[in-house]
Amino acid sequence: MRRLVGTVVTVLACVGAGLGSASADIVTKVETRSYAVSGDTGAALLAVMDRRGPRHGFRARAIAQTRYSVSWNIEWAQSRDDCRVRRVDGKLAVTYTYPKLEGDVPPPLKRRWAAFLSGVRAHEERHGVMAGQMARAARKAALDVRIAGDRACRKAKAEVKRRLAAVYDDYERRQNRFDRREHRPGGPVEGLVVRLAR
Repeated sequence: MRRLVGTVVTVLACVGAGLGSASADIVTKVETRSYAVSGDTGAALLAVMDRRGPRHGFRARAIAQTRYSVSWNIEWAQSRDDCRVRRVDGKLAVTYTYPKLEGDVPPPLKRRWAAFLSGVRAHEERHGVMAGQMARAARKAALDVRIAGDRACRKAKAEVKRRLAAVYDDYERRQNRFDRREHRPGGPVEGLVVRLAR
């Protein structure tokens, strides 16, 4: 069975009128979760991760996972002549899930585990960095919206939704390209698994 450090991406865009918070920007909240693994060999630890890791699709399990969501609070400026975005505040929530080694293990396995987990964290945190880049790019795209003759802001709101969706699609492609590079045969993820299992 192929063992992957998987990523599930959940992006929610809530575009609404209203006042922003005291400072307009992206506020990021990071949560880290864990699930217990135990065993006295690398192969045993990998088998536990196969059974207990976070879900990756309907049947598969991942070693680790990054999930994120973003929500928006947008303040509009309306006049007889146009509608424009005055302010955009975003909230980005990132949740990492990692395996956590429990129990006593032989020192060589403990060292291999530390190297393995370091590589897994680096992979997942790269997904988190890309999520932050996405949120900042989406905010910038929304801030540029101004539509003449749109007194009710209907066209401007539709344009913001269109721009956010375009940014999300672009960054989803980037996330997928990153995973393809990392998970390729002989790539970094396979190397982590092989070194832990030996």
